[in-house]
Amino acid sequence: MSSFPDGRLPGSFRDPAGFVFQRGGTFFRQVNRSYQATFATLMDSGLYATLVEQGLLVRHETADLGLAPEPDAVAVVKPEQLGFVSYPFEWSFSQLKASALTTLRVQRLALECGLSLKDASAYNIQLHHGRPTLIDTLSFEPYEPGLPWVGYRQFCQHFLAPLALMAYRDIWLGSLLQGHLDGLPLDVAVRLLPWRTRLRPGLLMHLHLHSRAQARHSDSTQSRDSLKGRMSRRRLDALLESLESTIRRLMWNPGDTPWASYGDQSSYSDAGQADKERLVAEHLAQVGADSVWDLGGNVGIFSRIAAAKDIPVVSIDSDPGAIDLNYRQMAERDERHLFPIVADLTSPSPALGWANREVRSLMERGPAGLVMALALVHHLAIGNNTRFERLAQFFASLGRILLIEFVPPDDPMVVRLLAMRNHTFPWYTQAEFEVAFSRFFRIERTDSVADSQRRLYLMSSR
Repeated sequence: MSSFPDGRLPGSFRDPAGFVFQRGGTFFRQVNRSYQATFATLMDSGLYATLVEQGLLVRHETADLGLAPEPDAVAVVKPEQLGFVSYPFEWSFSQLKASALTTLRVQRLALECGLSLKDASAYNIQLHHGRPTLIDTLSFEPYEPGLPWVGYRQFCQHFLAPLALMAYRDIWLGSLLQGHLDGLPLDVAVRLLPWRTRLRPGLLMHLHLHSRAQARHSDSTQSRDSLKGRMSRRRLDALLESLESTIRRLMWNPGDTPWASYGDQSSYSDAGQADKERLVAEHLAQVGADSVWDLGGNVGIFSRIAAAKDIPVVSIDSDPGAIDLNYRQMAERDERHLFPIVADLTSPSPALGWANREVRSLMERGPAGLVMALALVHHLAIGNNTRFERLAQFFASLGRILLIEFVPPDDPMVVRLLAMRNHTFPWYTQAEFEVAFSRFFRIERTDSVADSQRRLYLMSSR
């Protein structure tokens, strides 16, 4: 991961309270002198202990102050290291919804201890031990009675607006977050929402009327001091309750997308499916990878074979419905090692933000110990008209070990894909596949999948 010469992360530079930096592959956080009193309150009030106990805040331990890159440091902490960092525009509906509820829960508990979240950025939430968790220990400030919640607008832009668009208009509108790192502008969101959302009291207040208020006060120069007395604690609690109930009422059915039910409509017989699962488990045991990226992971059937071995698994699919079902199952089972994300491999998540360094591209977040590409190559080769050599080069950039499945031209799924194309693919053969991939990988092992002509290949990069 790229960083500044002193180890500071490029995406951690805006907060005057401190920043994240890296030493020898380990992440630390510097606490600046300006935040010393608030940090002490966080630790002494019991809020930190409560949030960590409930899995709402990442745990940290005190580190050597001498590690600090800048002299303004009063403390250095070493947070529990994350298995994988994902971004809000890669999350499913249910994951974004759960992250919103986590943020509100943290704010409620903070208020009980005399603190408040000074921001409500979705980028401060990550999946950790299988649940959305606040990762920014410096997100708190002293609560000042009478002041509105400073994170309210950001919460609506980062969470409520995209969730409402996904629920009421189209699930794919969640990808708008990729072009709006500061959250969806409320005026844009309300223009896209159907008129009937005005009949929902929570959406009317927090989106439609909120947007109008923003427009009226866009040129306001009011200071925070001038707002004192505008919101009592009772009104603030009512605001948080209203936000929570509004978020909870937002629903979306993942069965509305093309591949969400693919896991239940497999191209394999029962014997073939069982044999493929057995082979994948064998390969995982043989390789002993410390991390796995399951490309085209759908609802996570094969991702879970690796996750059950306590291996962190990034389960990637372009279908938001499949990823939503994957995440829901993970949450229901309290699975701790899965990281489902929505990402299109034909156009992977790019680097974004200041100087294109704040948000890392998907490829920059690798390499994986093992890349799995099961029942995927024919979709990329035929559906996206991408030759085997380009696919091999792409997979080689993601990890050193590759477990890949070749689906032959006479397979029903390939026949169906070919029928939808207006030209032939004479190069789509097993021989061409092996030649192209051998330029980048050594083929270590091949196995036939029972009751099919499909084959699994275990490869290592050259």
